[in-house]
Amino acid sequence: MSNDMNLTELNDPSGPVAESGPLRSPRDLEAVYDIPVTVSAVLGKATMQVSQLLKLGRGAVVELDRKLGESIDIYVNNRLVARGEVVMVDDNRLGVTMTEIVKTDRAI
Repeated sequence: MSNDMNLTELNDPSGPVAESGPLRSPRDLEAVYDIPVTVSAVLGKATMQVSQLLKLGRGAVVELDRKLGESIDIYVNNRLVARGEVVMVDDNRLGVTMTEIVKTDRAI
């Protein structure tokens, strides 16, 4: 049996069914295109006691759990979806280039 499938088969409602239901065309997803989501890029994390936190002042350095050049985590609505690298967009703005999409098993 061949694993090749053409576009007509993908859009055929009587065709193959994914785990979450029939495969959908991009047109079927138009209803969700305008829903806002929160995208966060996490450079790293640190754990400290409140007393240490209160001692921090201007110029203090907080050591994070990441190394220089290591990928950062990209979250959408608090769900890890990708990893990437920090880039400069213009003279005073930062952005993120996605280098890896994180696939997770979602049990619904």
